[in-house]
Amino acid sequence: IMEIMNEEQELPQNMQPSNIQERQICLPFEQPVNHNVGFYNWQATKSTLKERFSFLFNNEVLSDVHFIVGREEVQQRIPAHKFILSAGSAVFDAMFNGTLSNHTNEEKLPDVEPVAFLSLLQFLYSDEVNVCPDSVMQTLYAAKKYAVPALETHCVDFLKNNLRSDNAFMLLTQARLFDEPQLASLCLEMIDRHTIEAMNAEGFMEIDVRTLACVLERDALRIRELKIFEAVMRWGEAECIRREMPVSPENVRAALGEVFYLIRFPLMSLEEFAAGPAQSKLLSDREVVKLFLHFTLNPKPDSGFPISPRCCLTGQEQSVNRFQQVEGRWGYSGTSDRIRFSTDYRIYVVGLGLYGSMYYPAYYDVDVNIIQASTGSVVASNQTAFTCDKNTNIYRVMFKEPTEIVPNEWYIASAMLKGPDSRYGTKGQRKVVVNLPEGCSCFREDNSGDHKLIPLNKLTFSFAYVAGQNNGTSVEDGQIPEIIFYT
Repeated sequence: IMEIMNEEQELPQNMQPSNIQERQICLPFEQPVNHNVGFYNWQATKSTLKERFSFLFNNEVLSDVHFIVGREEVQQRIPAHKFILSAGSAVFDAMFNGTLSNHTNEEKLPDVEPVAFLSLLQFLYSDEVNVCPDSVMQTLYAAKKYAVPALETHCVDFLKNNLRSDNAFMLLTQARLFDEPQLASLCLEMIDRHTIEAMNAEGFMEIDVRTLACVLERDALRIRELKIFEAVMRWGEAECIRREMPVSPENVRAALGEVFYLIRFPLMSLEEFAAGPAQSKLLSDREVVKLFLHFTLNPKPDSGFPISPRCCLTGQEQSVNRFQQVEGRWGYSGTSDRIRFSTDYRIYVVGLGLYGSMYYPAYYDVDVNIIQASTGSVVASNQTAFTCDKNTNIYRVMFKEPTEIVPNEWYIASAMLKGPDSRYGTKGQRKVVVNLPEGCSCFREDNSGDHKLIPLNKLTFSFAYVAGQNNGTSVEDGQIPEIIFYT
C-alpha cells in the first residue's frame, strides 16, 4: 500500500478518451467552501449522514488535511478530512494512520488530475459518481491508486457502455494498463466484430507494440490479411515518428520487431502479395522467395509465417445442402461448376462442399472462389487439392479466410476441378431453410435505430442458375452441394 501511496507517475497522454460518446455530463466542481466563520449549527440543517458528509466534501469546515493536486500549471489545493478518507480507502488509512505516515497536513499529488481526485473524494463522501468521457480514465487511475474498487467498477461500467469500434483500441490499451481483463475482453470482441472500422480509427495508431501483438495473434479478426498488413505498415510509420526516426522500410521493420512475424502472408492471394508486400521492401529477398514458393508449389513449403486461417466467427459451424439425392457420374473438361446463391441474413462463408470420385483412391486439384455477382469481384478464393476415400461423398474445401455474405445480395460459388469423374447431386432446391441450433450466435439488427440485436433461429438460402460456362451445374443438378458457413 505504501508503494502505491508514494507512487508518482506521469499519466499517458492517451488517457483522455475524447472520442468516447458523451452519455453523461461532468458536473463542474466548485472552489473549496469556507464556512468556518459565521456559519454556526450547520449540522441542524442536514437530516442524514449522507447530507452531512456531502456538506463537508471540498469544504474547509473541520478539514485537517489539504492535497496539492496536479502538475504545476493546473495545481489545485483541495481540503479533506482524514477520518472520512481513512474509512473509505486503505491507502489513505495507511497514509494518515500507518507506521510510515509522515503526520503532515499537506500532501502533494502531482500524478493525479484535480477533476479525477475530486470525483474520488465525492464518491468517498457521498457515494455519488461523477464521471464523464473527459475524466473517466483519470478517475479510474485515482480509484485504483487509492484502492476504491466500487468506484473502479463504476468507471469500468461507464467505459463498457460507451465502447465503440472507433475507440476500442484506445480503451484496450487502457484496460491492459489498468489490468481490467473483462474490459479488455470486450474491447477485443468489438475489434473482432468491426476490425476494419477499428483499425481505421485514430486510436489504432497510438497503441503500444504489445497491444498490437495481442490483436495480431487473434484468429477472429474480420478483415483480409492484406488490409492487416497495410494497417500494420501505418502503425510502424507512426511508431518511427514517435521514436524520432526517419520513416523507412528498415526502421519500420525494426519498430515492429517480432510483431512482423504475426502477419499471415500465406492467407493473401498471390496477386495481393505480389502487388503489395513483395514490393514494400519490408521483407528480405529470402523471405519474398520463400513466400512465392509457398504460393506456387504443391505441397507447399514452410514460408516462415503463420498459415492458420483467421476464423472470424464465434458461432457454430453450419452447412446448407441444396440437393436431395446423389447420382453418378459428373465429368470435368476445364470449366468451372458455378451456382448463384443469396441469404436473408448476414453469414460468413468459410468453404464449399464438393462431390468426389465414385472410385478410390482418387485425387483432385481444385480452384474455389466466391464471386460478388453485381461486380464480378472475387471475395474469397483458394487453390488446393483433396484425396477421396470410400467413406465420404462430400469433401470440404475451405477458403483462406472467411468472407462476409451481405444479406439479399447475389454471390456465385465457383469450383474448377481437375480429376476423374465424380458423383453429382440431383433434385436440387431453389430455397433451403437452415434451422440454427439453440444458442447459435446468429442475430439481426432491429429497425429501431438502436442497434439492438435480435436472435434468429433459421436462415433461408436461395439458389439460381448462372448463365454461361458452368460445366452443366444448375439449380436442379450438378456440383457444389454444400456451402459451409458461420453465423
